[in-house]
Amino acid sequence: MSHYVSNHHLSKSNKSFVNQLSTVSIPNSVQEALVDPRWKATMNEELKALQKNETWELVDRPLGKKTVGCRWVYTVKHKADGTIEHFKARLVAKGYTQTYGIDYTDTFAHVAKINTVRVLLSLAANLNWSLQ
Repeated sequence: MSHYVSNHHLSKSNKSFVNQLSTVSIPNSVQEALVDPRWKATMNEELKALQKNETWELVDRPLGKKTVGCRWVYTVKHKADGTIEHFKARLVAKGYTQTYGIDYTDTFAHVAKINTVRVLLSLAANLNWSLQ
């Protein structure tokens, strides 16, 4: 069992990577994240990006309707050598709070996946579609 927990068999760069993973704490709540200036800055960048891209708008809630909440999800992105590339914070909807048959189909957000866009661009290029 000791060879599963030990990092003696790893290369120097892999040891560095594993050690770097254990030095960063990923917050479990907004309160924890706001204590660290790196997470706070990342959250501010995410909010600015949402506003810049006009991803959402603040509106009044219709009477008798309940809202779908949101939460922050935190991750740390590493380079191949194990150093930290950047901190990542995403604001995501709590879709799991919806009830099938009641409000499950009431929410829709049209988002194009990058792979879909690539396929369409590839088809357009290969089939010589024109925009005329």
